Amino acid sequence: MQLVLTEDQELLAKTASDFVRAHSPIKRVRALRDAKDPLGFSRELWKQMADLGWTGILIPEEYGGAGMDLADLAVVLEALGRVLAPEPFLSTVLLAGQLLTIAGNDQQKRSWLPPIATGEKILTVAYQEARSRYDLNRVTTKAEQDGSAWRLSGEKIQVLDGLNTDLLIVSARTAGATNDPHGISLFLVQRDTPGLTAIPQYRLDNRAVSLVSFDNVTVGADSLIGALGEGYNLLSQTVDRATIGLCAEMLGGMSQIFEDTMVYLKTRQQFGVLIGTFQALKHRAARLFMELELARSSVLAAARAADEGSDDWLSLVALAKARCSDTYLLTANEGVQMHGGIGMTDEHDAGFYLKRARAAEMTFGDAAWHRERWASLHKY
Repeated sequence: MQLVLTEDQELLAKTASDFVRAHSPIKRVRALRDAKDPLGFSRELWKQMADLGWTGILIPEEYGGAGMDLADLAVVLEALGRVLAPEPFLSTVLLAGQLLTIAGNDQQKRSWLPPIATGEKILTVAYQEARSRYDLNRVTTKAEQDGSAWRLSGEKIQVLDGLNTDLLIVSARTAGATNDPHGISLFLVQRDTPGLTAIPQYRLDNRAVSLVSFDNVTVGADSLIGALGEGYNLLSQTVDRATIGLCAEMLGGMSQIFEDTMVYLKTRQQFGVLIGTFQALKHRAARLFMELELARSSVLAAARAADEGSDDWLSLVALAKARCSDTYLLTANEGVQMHGGIGMTDEHDAGFYLKRARAAEMTFGDAAWHRERWASLHKY
C-alpha cells in the first residue's frame, strides 16, 4: 500500500490549502461563535467549495460528481481541519451523500446527489439516540406501516446540521428488539414534514447539532432506502467511511496546532533565551512530531484500504480513529501548555483546537472504543 500522496492529490491539497487560508481564517470560527450564528457556517463559502468540485468528489459522475476516492477527499478535509472550517462535509458529503450512493435507488440518487454536488442542498443522517453511546443498533425510534406509507415516532440526538438541513436520513426500527441489528430501516424525511421538530443545540466546539423528534411523521413508501430491515449494515459501512473523513480533518487540526506551537517555541524568549532551546520542551515537541506522523500514516492507510476494499479496512479505521483521537487531544493539550498563560485565553487560537479535539474524539467512537474494536476484530 502506497502511503504517500499521488501527484494529483498533492495538487488538490495545495489548491485546498490556498483556498481555505484565503477564505476561511480561524478568526471566522470565532466570529460565528460570538454572533451565535444559527446556521453555524457560510452558505456562500459552501457554494464556492462546491464550485471547486469538493462536495462532489465522492459522487459518481452520472449524478454530477467526480467519481473520485475517499483518499482524494481526505486531502481536502485535512486542509479544512487546519482552519477548523465548520462547513457540513461530515453531515452532507460523508454521511448522507455516501449513504445515498451506497444504498439509494436511481430515483433517490437523481433527486439528491446532484444538489449535494452543486452545494444547493444540505443533508444529514439522524441515527444517534439517548443511551446508545456508539452502538448503531440501539434504535428505539419506530416506523410503523400505515397502508403504503410509514409513520415514524421517536427522538434522535446529536443530529449534525439538523436545524438547517433539507433532508434527513432516519434510522427507525421496523422489527426486532431494541438492540437487534436486524430490523433497522432507513427513511428519507423532508425537513418540513409535519410532526418533525428540531431543537438547536451546540457542541463544545460550537458546531451546530439538533435534538430531533418525530411525532407520527408520515413518509411514503418511496422514502425507504435499501431493503426493509437491513439498514444496520448500510449505516455501519457509511459511518466507518465517514470516520476516515473525520480522521483526515482531525489530522489537519493537529498538524496546524503543532506548527503554531513550534513557531512559538522558536520565537518566545525567557530570560533572553528562546524557550525552544529548553531540553524538556524539545523532548515534548519530538514526541508530538512522531505521534503526528504515525497518525498521518494510519489515516492514509485507512483511506486507501477503504477505496481498495481491503479485507482489513475496518480494523484500519479503528486504528486511525484511536490514534487520531489520542494524538489530536495530546497535541492540543501540549499546544495550550507550551503557549503558557496566553494559551488559556479566549483570544488565542489554541483553545479552539482543544475544543475541536474533544468533540471530534467523541464522534463515531472515542479512542478506548476503537481500541476495543480493534482487539475484537483481531480476536484478542
